[in-house]
Amino acid sequence: MTKAAAAVAKDLALSGVRGVHLSWADNNGIPRSRVVPIHGLAGAAARGVGATSLFAVFDSHDAITYGHAGLATPSGDIRLVPVLDRLRRLAGQPALAWAPARQVAADGSPWPYCQRSVLERQVAEAGRRGLEFRAGYELEFAVAPAGSTDVVAAPGHPGPAYSPHALVGLDGFVAALLHDFAANGLEIGQLHAEYGVAQLELSLAATDPVSAADDQLLARQTIHAAAHAHGLAVSFAPLVSLAAAGNGWHLHTSVRRRGRNLLAGEGSPVDLAGEGAAYLGGLLRDLPALTAVTAPSVPSTLRLRPGYFAGAYAFWGVENREAPLRYVPGSALLGPDHANVELKTSDASANPYLALAVVLAAGMAGIEDGAPLPEPIAEDPGGWTAGERETRGVLPLPATPADQAAALLASPRVSGALGDELLGAFRAVRASDAAWAADRTPEEIVAAHAWRY
Repeated sequence: MTKAAAAVAKDLALSGVRGVHLSWADNNGIPRSRVVPIHGLAGAAARGVGATSLFAVFDSHDAITYGHAGLATPSGDIRLVPVLDRLRRLAGQPALAWAPARQVAADGSPWPYCQRSVLERQVAEAGRRGLEFRAGYELEFAVAPAGSTDVVAAPGHPGPAYSPHALVGLDGFVAALLHDFAANGLEIGQLHAEYGVAQLELSLAATDPVSAADDQLLARQTIHAAAHAHGLAVSFAPLVSLAAAGNGWHLHTSVRRRGRNLLAGEGSPVDLAGEGAAYLGGLLRDLPALTAVTAPSVPSTLRLRPGYFAGAYAFWGVENREAPLRYVPGSALLGPDHANVELKTSDASANPYLALAVVLAAGMAGIEDGAPLPEPIAEDPGGWTAGERETRGVLPLPATPADQAAALLASPRVSGALGDELLGAFRAVRASDAAWAADRTPEEIVAAHAWRY
């Protein structure tokens, strides 16, 4: 490992790279990093780089909470170890490279708060069950001139939504994204002007779950650098305005057994049956708890409103964009492997490794238990009366931090996937965020989170 790292470092140094970001995401979905000089890469690969253990209990505003007993003092260090096979030179920052980092204990042993390791455990468990997962993200973000504090007051493009005209003024930025993503080893499915104020969306190609989470972090770095180079700033926040559509980071997953996509259905798209139906049934069963991890911030709860394609109620539908679980079937044109399920209650405030870990855990539990799947819903339940929703068993998703905390604890499948230690740290961080927000208006909350991600 050390020899391989030294060889890679030598090649990068010869091409002008001076340092490497060792990157991870905290329990608020905020990327953190340490930069090591290129000559220090081999040492970092062998021994890691020191960091405080308290990153596990940073809240969304960089306050440290001591509300979790396992990390209740300022004492303690961990090591950040780069994952060398994911090392990339950053096309938009040519003096720097990037690699995801594992968090290990000071002696090199596993550390229970490492989010990447939580996902790796779920992938390993899937392998033991004969299952293989694919995952991919759609990333929505708002664009503004650099230095702006308000996307609505100074939008980066004027619209119209989905129009090529909206992108003309962003031509250099769009070209840089297409170039830098390809150079950084990231495959874009499509890129377009989205529905929200100055909003863009791009989709990442599906891959294995750990790579999908890594790709999500690398994509953020790539987008921020390209925006900066073109006099822009981007906001990945769940909301940039209470009156506008929010930024979802929609998570698409599919599951295979012996190479067959279990979500391919049995003839008709709505004939989802067997293990595929049970997978979706497992996600639906645990959707309130999943949302507490995949859309965990206070602005997340403000984004999940009816009529905004965000998912406010617990139900599923076939290509229904109001459904938090949107089943996307295969077709004669696309083939059965195209079939997947999109989780819309997902945003940039979620740690991508934890988000995928709990989705895999809930889905696998559904397959194991044969979780039932009710009939799909094609309408928007937000337009129904409360009585109609109750009759159909369509309940609102958690709308407050307290509701999220209760939902998470009510699901042993989701909370158990995190492990006791990380669950404790995650809950402490969410409680710290809730206390910060308690005496602030929704407008103040949105503004304070707009540039955190």
